[in-house]
Amino acid sequence: MSTDNIQKDGKVAIIDVPAHKLDSRTDYVNFSDVNVFDNEEIAHLYMPREDYEGRHRFDPKLKWDEAEEKQLIRKIDKRIMIFVCVMFFALQLDRGNISQALADNFLTDNGFNTNDYNYGQTIFTVSFLCAELPSQIISKRLGPDNWIPIQMILWSVVATCQCLIGGNRAVYFATRSLLGLLEGGFIPDTVLYLSYFYKNNELPVRLSYFWTSYQLTNVISAFLAFGILRMRGINGWHGWQWLFALEGILTLCIGIFSFFYLPPSPTQTASTFRGKDGWFTEREEFVMVTRILRDDPSKGDMHNRQGLSLRKMWLTLKDFDLYPIYLVGFTWLVPSAPPSAYLTLIVRSMKFDTYTTTLLTVPPAALFIIQLLIWTRVSEHFNDRTIVNMLNQVWNAVLLAALNYMPDNTNVWIRYVVLTLIIGHPYLHAVIVAWTSRQAGSVRTRTVASALYNMSVQVGGIIGSNIYREDDKPYYHRGNTILLGLAIFNFFLFIAVRYYYVRRNAWKKDKWEAMSAKEQQDYLVNTADQGNKRLDFRFAY
Repeated sequence: MSTDNIQKDGKVAIIDVPAHKLDSRTDYVNFSDVNVFDNEEIAHLYMPREDYEGRHRFDPKLKWDEAEEKQLIRKIDKRIMIFVCVMFFALQLDRGNISQALADNFLTDNGFNTNDYNYGQTIFTVSFLCAELPSQIISKRLGPDNWIPIQMILWSVVATCQCLIGGNRAVYFATRSLLGLLEGGFIPDTVLYLSYFYKNNELPVRLSYFWTSYQLTNVISAFLAFGILRMRGINGWHGWQWLFALEGILTLCIGIFSFFYLPPSPTQTASTFRGKDGWFTEREEFVMVTRILRDDPSKGDMHNRQGLSLRKMWLTLKDFDLYPIYLVGFTWLVPSAPPSAYLTLIVRSMKFDTYTTTLLTVPPAALFIIQLLIWTRVSEHFNDRTIVNMLNQVWNAVLLAALNYMPDNTNVWIRYVVLTLIIGHPYLHAVIVAWTSRQAGSVRTRTVASALYNMSVQVGGIIGSNIYREDDKPYYHRGNTILLGLAIFNFFLFIAVRYYYVRRNAWKKDKWEAMSAKEQQDYLVNTADQGNKRLDFRFAY
């Protein structure tokens, strides 16, 4: 047996835990295996608050077997995860179809150039970034089940209206801004929603499905564009006008449906639309709530319509131990972003026609999906976040060097294969999002930190959308040199982040072991340290 400290909302108690239940890398306890509620001396520290929406379905002494839990998880995947992926499909369809429009001479038809496209993407990204944190605050107050459908309905209307741009730069920039503002909070809001249904160690894999739907959208939209763009000339419209209009209407339908489909929580699935008895039996609701709280008792500290105070937001904003992850978010995706955003333009410059170009976006998306699913599981299997991301940057650096230094007269298929490999790089966004959650140490930090990490990613997106310039086309040698340098920088950044968390854990351990047994006990009972600032909290890396 090993003695370990279990924490919840700043309160810690010492319990005996079998050594094999401990994660040697993080000093975390698997609450599903170790039921802290069995210890009567500390159980009251972990009970969910009285107004927690699942309190009536929580039984700390409940037992179930592995087969029953797996069957329940499959049911949650079917009811919740599949539709969440459908909603993400709607997001990516409306924010990504600008790439398909480029293949249909969107810039030429409107009298725009590459720099105008860059400015539009920058405006979109800045607006997307600005919406992240406010959206999370609104979502926490209204509930993700209400706020997410509202966002979807509003952005789909704006997306449809893009068909009326008519060569007006001001209108183009305005629609890009509105789309960013309305779509910006979707991802952190959805991650928050999924945390109601899944345990912490289940979330990375589910998030990998989430981003798989992102790339599946690119595959599906390529085939949709292949057909829709052929409508050029009907009623005097360009193909890209039909693309924006029809795909916007499709996502509007999904948004309206989601308003009635999404339940507020695992115990609130009954409705006129979903059925008076709901999706889950009483037994299943008990298992869902109890397993979630055993895994992370802090999830019972807030109900699903409870907003965040300004004080709690400020405590998270000044949490310096999360700054390394925000810095990672700022730079790690940039090396692969411009090749992905400009794929259709580059392929068109290689003399492929509009319809072939749309189909050539499919292989990079397929490779992306395969790498995402594989490397997310590799990361979880080896309990590692930094080394796998270093390998990702090596991948990018080697391919960007090849792309940058190949002669301009290189065979077009060789160039296309290299571009495909860059775009289909090992995508570890799901791993880093889950990593951010693990480093938080409290509910209020987890809520705000997910938005701040996504904001840092959007800042990186602003940089990425301005690296390829008009005077550098068609093969963007100057831009690729910059991307190569960033990939090398990111490799060393992940080394530095790993070193930081190793040293922080060592510092905490030294401080803890320097205390006498009495001082340790006094610290556990009386300390004002909270979340990841506690001496008994260990960072993952």
